[in-house]
Amino acid sequence: MESSEYKHVVLSLIFLKFASDKFVARREEMIAAGQGDYLEMKEFYNMQNVFYLSEEARWSYVMANAKQDDVALKIDQALAKIERNNPALKGALPDNYFTRLGLDAAKLAALLDTINNIDTIAGGGEEDVVGRVYEYFLGRFAAAEGKGGGEFYTPKSIVNLLAEMIEPYSGKIYDPRCGSGGMFVQSLKFVDKHRGDKKNISVYGQEYTATTRKLAKMNLAVRGISANLGDGHL
Repeated sequence: MESSEYKHVVLSLIFLKFASDKFVARREEMIAAGQGDYLEMKEFYNMQNVFYLSEEARWSYVMANAKQDDVALKIDQALAKIERNNPALKGALPDNYFTRLGLDAAKLAALLDTINNIDTIAGGGEEDVVGRVYEYFLGRFAAAEGKGGGEFYTPKSIVNLLAEMIEPYSGKIYDPRCGSGGMFVQSLKFVDKHRGDKKNISVYGQEYTATTRKLAKMNLAVRGISANLGDGHL
């Protein structure tokens, strides 16, 4: 598999694991608080910036079927259910991607086992843990493959400098070629660093390449950043 495809496979699975880990943590929190009657109500998850996952969309369900020949279909169905139950993710997750790739079931199962060992919310800094994984994959793969395809990855140091220069304490942030959303991530990190309020920031962007736009939406979603990235038509 080409690296351009591999990053979508890995990042999609990490997103699924992360979303499920946060869901389970919130579910256990509700049970401990005596809110067992509300475990299937989306609102009680969304209010804590947690995506609601139906049973077939949870990581535990995928892992229970990891050794089955149709595991790719199970993953696609899980991602579709997450997107359907969470309007904020509309157009962000792959559509029948794993089934179309025709991956070797044994190798996919091995990858699932590896990702299953990652505690995405260890220490309570979940956005940073998963965010660093995203930054690594997006940076390494984009730098290696981008120039050949006519796309160029902006180095993180340049993005950091831009964020420091514009000082985005409030108002709108717009990036007409947002790629995987690095400018938005660093801008919101700037706000956190200077103890500002992220609620005072509105994020807007455009990205022509559909798969990159999906990565941007996932990248922002794992950090709890709401953004309007349009439909991709420039």
